[in-house]
Amino acid sequence: MASVEEVSKVLDEIRPSLQADGGDVELVGIEDDVVKVRLVGHCAGCAYSTMTLKMGIERLLKQRIPSVKEVQQV
Repeated sequence: MASVEEVSKVLDEIRPSLQADGGDVELVGIEDDVVKVRLVGHCAGCAYSTMTLKMGIERLLKQRIPSVKEVQQV
């Protein structure tokens, strides 16, 4: 089961890249190993936000925390 601490640690690794482009990511919660996040700043309205979410954030979380099933934007 994914913990808030584990997920937060991985998000902290990703955060500098997002902030460099004027955005950020917030952890909203974890339900049944589905991580719920909110993209903010420039990331919130970016055309590439889905790619950032799935190919960046979700891919890295699944690599580091095998129990993570999916990442959803809320």
